[in-house]
Amino acid sequence: QVQLVESGGGLVQAGGPLRLSCTASGSPFQLRAMAWYRQAPGNQREFVASINTVFRTNYVDSVKGRFTISRDNAKSTVYLQMNSLKPEDTAVYYCNQDYHWWGQGTQVTVSS
Repeated sequence: QVQLVESGGGLVQAGGPLRLSCTASGSPFQLRAMAWYRQAPGNQREFVASINTVFRTNYVDSVKGRFTISRDNAKSTVYLQMNSLKPEDTAVYYCNQDYHWWGQGTQVTVSS
């Protein structure tokens, strides 16, 4: 059974940074693609960033240049470094493995 546990969410002022972490268990982490999604109130869940097994990354246009996804296979952890945060980044952020398994989500709130 795959388990994904996110942490690092919180309240931050616009322009500030925040780093999310997601630690996985239950499958060989280094063989799994990882991603972050987010869902704002009243909106559908949307893709934010992904990193595959050879560390190739992909981002939604709205976060390019501000967010960085990375992974530490030794710690079975994927990170999302978020800089220059904007109020429109406010959402629940979800960790995803292999476009199938989901974490419970962590709230990110950016105040203006």
